[in-house]
Amino acid sequence: MKDLKSNEIIFAITKEDLQFEAKERIGRELTEEEIYIAKKGLESGLLTDIGTVYQTIFQEMI
Repeated sequence: MKDLKSNEIIFAITKEDLQFEAKERIGRELTEEEIYIAKKGLESGLLTDIGTVYQTIFQEMI
């Protein structure tokens, strides 16, 4: 198995990913202002429950 670098990104959501989801869910691309709002929402949502995410990951390993 390849060793991960300590600063290697494990998970990322790109603007392209966000725009794809927007097209699928609301039928259009987002404006730059909407992307900014989405970025803040993603950060807040992911950081709010990161403990649950880690707990789930590590429970799978035990």
